[in-house]
Amino acid sequence: MRINILGICGSPRKGNSEFLLKKALNYVSKLNSFDISTELYSFHNKEFKPCIACEYCARNAGKCIHNDDFSELKEKWLSADVILYSIPVYHMSMPGQLKCFVDRLGNSLFSTFKDIFKKEETDTLPKLLKVIGSISQGIHLFSGQEHAITDLINHALLMQCIPVTGDMWESYIGVSGWTGNNGKRSALKESFNEGVFDTCVAVKAAEKMALRAVEISVIIKSGIYQNKTYFTRQTHYLPLLEKISNELH
Repeated sequence: MRINILGICGSPRKGNSEFLLKKALNYVSKLNSFDISTELYSFHNKEFKPCIACEYCARNAGKCIHNDDFSELKEKWLSADVILYSIPVYHMSMPGQLKCFVDRLGNSLFSTFKDIFKKEETDTLPKLLKVIGSISQGIHLFSGQEHAITDLINHALLMQCIPVTGDMWESYIGVSGWTGNNGKRSALKESFNEGVFDTCVAVKAAEKMALRAVEISVIIKSGIYQNKTYFTRQTHYLPLLEKISNELH
C-alpha cells in the first residue's frame, strides 16, 4: 500500500525549518518495508492571502476567491496520507502565511465534500484521517516551540486527522529544535555537522516522528480497506475509502 508523504515547510525562508524537514523526509524515503513517496513544499516565495469570510468557497464547491498559491497546496494536502509540518516560531505560533492556508483550508473543505453528505448533515467534514506530525524550531530554547506545535495539533484535530509524535524521550508532543541564539539560516545544519547534542536530538526526533507517521498511516489505510463493507455505509469515511480504492485499482 502506497503512502504519500507531503512535507510542508511553513517558513517564508529557506533554512533551519527546511533542514529538519528534509532530514525527516530523507529518513523515511529509504525505508524498504513500505511503498513511500515524498514531496517537499516550501512557503518560500509563495503567496497566501488571508481568509476574508466571504463564503465564496461555500457557493463554489470549495474554490477560493483569492488567486494565489492556495489551490495548489490544497490539492497536494488532499492527496497526501501523511503531512509533516516544519515551522519556525513566529510570535509563539506559526508564521502568518501558514495560518492563512490553515484558515482557508478549513473553511473550503466544508463545501469541497458537501455533495457526499445528506441534507441534515450540514456544516461537517469527512474523516480524512491523514496523519499529521509537527516540527518547530526557534532561536532560543524556550521561545514558543511547544505553543506552535500545539496550534498545529489543534489544526490536525479540526481537520478530522490524526496528530502523531515521535518516540520518548526525544519527542513529547512533536519535534522541537533551537539554534542556540544563532540567527543564521544554516545554524541547525552547521550545529548538526558539529555534533551538537540538542540538534542531533531534534534530527533524531524528526526522523522517528516521520517513521511513526508512516506506520500509523499504514494501519489506518489497511484497516479502512479491510473493513470497507462497513465503512462504505458510513458517509464520513467515503472520501478516504474512495481515495484508497483508486490507489489500489
